[in-house]
Amino acid sequence: MTEQEALRGIPGILRPFKEYIKSLNLSEGDLIVYYGCVGTCTPFAELLAVAIRGLHLRQAFVPLLDEAKAHAIHDVPDVGMQAAGEPVSVTSPRVLVIMGGLAMPLMPVTKEQVRDLAARHSGAKVVGVCFQDMFARAGWTGVVPFDLAINAMIDPVTVKRQEK
Repeated sequence: MTEQEALRGIPGILRPFKEYIKSLNLSEGDLIVYYGCVGTCTPFAELLAVAIRGLHLRQAFVPLLDEAKAHAIHDVPDVGMQAAGEPVSVTSPRVLVIMGGLAMPLMPVTKEQVRDLAARHSGAKVVGVCFQDMFARAGWTGVVPFDLAINAMIDPVTVKRQEK
């Protein structure tokens, strides 16, 4: 990465993502594909999808790297963006969004598999979104060709309990 800035909170994740996607001047209907772990990455992919919903792009979620199981992310009235749409063919995606959960220990995905995924979709931009330096800690930053990497820190976490 050549440029680095420090932002805060949820807007610090969503704004740079939206700005980057807008800067690509994608056409209506172009495909953005999020790759992540079912359950843990899904809500974050849906949150990122909210940030760019007005750009009229197609969006899909792929569990792990299994593109045969891709589903559309679509806006559900009174709920928000949901990765529960119809199956989608991952053909000519313009952006691959790699979620940091894939780099977690014990996940059945390697940095080399993600690098090869990016190579198979040559021409697609690669965006990484992780928490707690997961891509760096897993050694992915020198292998996966991220065009944009967003790393958010959730620290400290404060928990307050009412005594009974």
